[in-house]
Amino acid sequence: MNTPVAFSLPQRVLHWLTAGLVFFNLLFPDGMEEWNRSIKRTGSATADQVGSANIHAYVGITILILVVLRLVLRFIQGVPPSSPLEPAIFRAVAKIAHVLLYGLLIGMPVTGMAAYYLGYDGAGDVHADILKVALWALIAGHVLGALTHQFYWKTNVLRRMTAG
Repeated sequence: MNTPVAFSLPQRVLHWLTAGLVFFNLLFPDGMEEWNRSIKRTGSATADQVGSANIHAYVGITILILVVLRLVLRFIQGVPPSSPLEPAIFRAVAKIAHVLLYGLLIGMPVTGMAAYYLGYDGAGDVHADILKVALWALIAGHVLGALTHQFYWKTNVLRRMTAG
């Protein structure tokens, strides 16, 4: 397999769709939180609460599907190599961060589904209290890394995931 110089169009589309849906669920979890409070307080939820919670859940399931597709494409098409301008320690950190990001992007929907559909409260606590914070931290590091490449090392890393 030849090593690509940029991510393929499907890889880029899946990346940005995933990013948009992740931000949607991170920034607008109100429907699921309202449903959860109602269930804990009264044992039931209104149709509007269930509908709002379902939107959050369906977006999470979509994220899981997109991440699996991204991993399949990653193994089939490969990914561009790290920039030689990036110090080795940062290349290692980037690899670890990507593994953790993929892990969280799988773990978040799985724990969310376990809590919402199977009623495992502990999974919901892990989902909302631990994994959510870790995901925010990794996203911040991911964005900071991309900006560092663009403006400090002046590499094409950001371009490979935008224009190709």
